[in-house]
Amino acid sequence: MAQAIQGSAVRKQFLRPAVREALTGWLFAAPWIIGFLVFTVGPMLFSLYTSFTNYSITNDPVWIGTENYSNLFSDTYFYQSLGNTFWMVIVRIPLVTLASVGIALLLNMDLPGGKFFRTVFYLPQVLAGVAAIFLWKWILAPDGLFNNFLGLIGVPVNAQPGWFVDPLWTKPGLVIMGLWWIGGNILIYLAGLKGIPSSLYEAAEIDGASGWQKTLNITLPMLSPTIFFQVVTGIIGAFQIFSTAFVITGQNSNVGGPDGSLLFYVLYLYNRAFGRTGPATLQMGYASAMAWVLFVIILLVTAAQLWLAKKWVYYETEK
Repeated sequence: MAQAIQGSAVRKQFLRPAVREALTGWLFAAPWIIGFLVFTVGPMLFSLYTSFTNYSITNDPVWIGTENYSNLFSDTYFYQSLGNTFWMVIVRIPLVTLASVGIALLLNMDLPGGKFFRTVFYLPQVLAGVAAIFLWKWILAPDGLFNNFLGLIGVPVNAQPGWFVDPLWTKPGLVIMGLWWIGGNILIYLAGLKGIPSSLYEAAEIDGASGWQKTLNITLPMLSPTIFFQVVTGIIGAFQIFSTAFVITGQNSNVGGPDGSLLFYVLYLYNRAFGRTGPATLQMGYASAMAWVLFVIILLVTAAQLWLAKKWVYYETEK
């Protein structure tokens, strides 16, 4: 017994407190690390390998080199889907940002009923999902609620937008749907506004600054890190848009909407891998190549944003 106690004491002396603390930390983090390696890194590496193969799930991968990538850059559907996706990024993100920041500024004024309106604006986040997409599909139907309202205010039927029917109006319809789901963004901007020191506004008032001057010179610069975070994550999400277009167009011969106006990049990737449209299906190698091209595009766009952030994002801790 004495020898066992003595051996335990020797082992404790052999492991320094810092080493024991590090081993304990790695032990507690081990489940997440194992899960990350098995369910994230492993599939990514397999996807990278299959992007250089002819793989259709039912057959073993056959190495074909860069053929998938060369075929990808000669695919007209690839450029069409990429163009539709960039359209959503360029149009949707600025509108969502302006609307979210503007509403957050109004809610930050502590007007009567502010808590009620915060709940109202966040409520669509609770209703998000396929059911909400079907709701908007009904609202923006040619004879739906929105066009009926336009008819009541005098807009003739032949001048009403053909939401999800006319290729010119399909993507604007998705932008309107996106504006309905900005409650989460509003709360994040509102939290950023609450973190701005009131002493800055008091000093500006003493100097005679107007409300517009305080917004331009205090509010927006102090809120710029939050705006930057929301823009980066919003662009990444816009590049991966899938569920709304998939539900609206349906899994049929018209996947991608009228004239392919809703054929977004990830939707086309899905069609290549699992869908029933396009030149061929069950092309997992081709779909993996598309996924890695999208990864590179998002990486480059994010890197460009990080570089541009030095010119407009203000951090209080920096000089």
